[in-house]
Amino acid sequence: MKKIHNNRAWWLVLPVFLLVAFSALIPLMTVVNYSVQDIFGPGQTFFVGTEWFKGVLGDERLQDSLIRQFMFSGAVLLIQIPFGIGVALMMPKSGIKGSLCLILIAIPLLIPWNVVGTIWQVFARGDIGLFGWGLNELGFDYNYTGNTVDAWLTVLLMDVWHWTPLVALLCYSGLRAIPEAFYQAAEIDRASKWAVFRYIQLPRLKSVLIIAVLLRFMDSFMIYTEPFVLTGGGPGSSTTFLSQTLTTMAIKQFDLGRASAFSLIYFLIVLVISWLFFTAITQDDKEQ
Repeated sequence: MKKIHNNRAWWLVLPVFLLVAFSALIPLMTVVNYSVQDIFGPGQTFFVGTEWFKGVLGDERLQDSLIRQFMFSGAVLLIQIPFGIGVALMMPKSGIKGSLCLILIAIPLLIPWNVVGTIWQVFARGDIGLFGWGLNELGFDYNYTGNTVDAWLTVLLMDVWHWTPLVALLCYSGLRAIPEAFYQAAEIDRASKWAVFRYIQLPRLKSVLIIAVLLRFMDSFMIYTEPFVLTGGGPGSSTTFLSQTLTTMAIKQFDLGRASAFSLIYFLIVLVISWLFFTAITQDDKEQ
């Protein structure tokens, strides 16, 4: 008997496609249009082709911001992924303690980004902030408003505090999905904790880690609110990342052509690197 396919359900998806086209594709095409024009005023535009793209790629200020951004995102992944896995492994599997841990760990994720920056702005102050005051009492000359290294490390620590719980919760859900029979077999074989992690837990966390790595890379590469509230991009330009440079160019300088070209390059960098991350991790699974 020939199976009859009913495709009318696709009409239910049509509103979603229209919404995506309105909220994403149309603004994207507007940015593409601005990136090839010089805007002098309402209705006064001049086609410049790839001039803005060449200018953006040769701008030393943007190159410095890009280097800082890669350093920050790389540090975020190197710290938060192993730390999140470790926290997930130490969490209780069930019961009241497990529920309490989940609630406490999820609290930083519920705090708005601008509030996170405000919290750390006070927390890291050397006079009244517990963190800053404590470091100074221990003999460290800590001042995130005047020292570039202190400012950069404070922003990194703030991001670790805010977003490591996301990695931990993802890994915790992946660990709870592993059948108990695997642990029973490992116990019969008298496998060590490292062997259990290496051959049972880590291989079955790969799909979760793909999501964690992609989310944390994209979020950290587009970070704006937290460092803007905490340091304002300073001291100097030590914590001025790509998003802040783009915002300054588009809003403060009102250089829409260069800002549009820069935003497209920004978008392509995030897209290409995310694709490389995903391809590298999934390709490893196929080879095994």
